[in-house]
Amino acid sequence: MGTVLSLPQRRGVVVHDGCRASVAAMVKLSTRQARHCGWCGAGLPDAAASGRPRRYCGQACRQRAYERRGVVQRGGLPEDAVVLSAAELADLQDRLFALRCAAEDVVTAVQDGASPAELAALAAEIGFAAKAAERLR
Repeated sequence: MGTVLSLPQRRGVVVHDGCRASVAAMVKLSTRQARHCGWCGAGLPDAAASGRPRRYCGQACRQRAYERRGVVQRGGLPEDAVVLSAAELADLQDRLFALRCAAEDVVTAVQDGASPAELAALAAEIGFAAKAAERLR
């Protein structure tokens, strides 16, 4: 089967004074909530003014999600469980490691007195790594 991960609850984040403006900007961007397919993660178009919003990009993804829900129910797993294959887990761990390395690069650059342009480039790398890390499939 695969490795089972329970989705963690959100935790508070400690923000230093110098980072408050950039964190506020990221929070503002995240409130738009781009919608993604519940199976493959592809972007979904904006919801229509009426009706239920789409959860899947197509019938194939909808079917795969239905099949996975059946497996989870028969296996006695909690409903919020995420089942990943060993390859998917390894890929996720690699993306999280890249994100951690990018964050450590920023800390090192700040300690070394990097210029604002260098810090901006490193911040862009963190954004790229974080976007890659949020994808589960």
